[in-house]
Amino acid sequence: MHSLAYADVKTATDRIRGHVRPVTVTPADPGARPYALHFALELMQHTGSFKARGAQNFLLAHREEGTLPEAGVTIASGGNAGLACAWAALRHGVPATVFLPTTAPRVKVEKLVGYGADVRLVGSEYAEALAACEAFAADTGALASHAYDHPLIAAGAGTLLDEIHERIPDLDTVVVSVGGGGLFTGVATAARHHGIRTVAVEPENCRALDAAIEAGHPVDVTVDSVAADSLGARRVSAASLEAARQDDVRTLLVTDAEILRARRALWTDRRLAVEHAAATALAALTAPDHGDPTAPGYRPAPGERICVVLCGANTDPTDLVGAPEPEPASV
Repeated sequence: MHSLAYADVKTATDRIRGHVRPVTVTPADPGARPYALHFALELMQHTGSFKARGAQNFLLAHREEGTLPEAGVTIASGGNAGLACAWAALRHGVPATVFLPTTAPRVKVEKLVGYGADVRLVGSEYAEALAACEAFAADTGALASHAYDHPLIAAGAGTLLDEIHERIPDLDTVVVSVGGGGLFTGVATAARHHGIRTVAVEPENCRALDAAIEAGHPVDVTVDSVAADSLGARRVSAASLEAARQDDVRTLLVTDAEILRARRALWTDRRLAVEHAAATALAALTAPDHGDPTAPGYRPAPGERICVVLCGANTDPTDLVGAPEPEPASV
């Protein structure tokens, strides 16, 4: 996959309508800051993340073409893409075999089993699970999906931006977290069509996109972050690198401390239990600058209209409930 066009997103929007939940968009305390902030609550999506969009687009497209094999579908995932694939496969009556690293959160493994998936735990990183998945597809004839690097998956993710734009027609900026780049690629492609800026946010120790921009091509990176279960791709897609090179895209890094702070603030202020990947996007706005205009983070202009995508909620909330209150943060 090397590029994505808005026509692909529009086709996906029409294809998956009625198969996924329309996103809820809510304002964040109007008048509490010099810019207008909204949250896209995609954590309320089927399977608990935006990944349901790409999974449905992928399977529906193959069903339309008559290319869904009896062996079903297989995917490697840190968890969320596997959940979405298994859920969509169940809806379409085909088997799903999901490969996860052994580090995958237990909550995600249990949900996969609940969707009837054949779960295979392989290796300690996503890349090892992917290699096992590819071998399985070659041996069995199962249809190989991908967690992020496939045009149907990225186009499905991009449908989220079309829905956000419907609800906020005068939106200036959308903020998304980045792992392998499927969500970012789809959202940035649709955002460009609507004249909206995209801010792509990565943990500083899961910086596959940042490293690709620096090198001029996708490269392998070390994965070591609290958000690695969702954003732990070792290498970003070529399509996301192409999307990041557009003038209407800004990329930045945030620390794990800022991610933890944003996640805690969402729970404390709004009782939203999000996974660390969702908090990564918000951390771009809540990271303290201590009056330093060059400090990391995104500093909105007065009156700017911004939407932060809270992309998923497949998390163990026990570290939120009953834990000490965080340093104050305005979310």
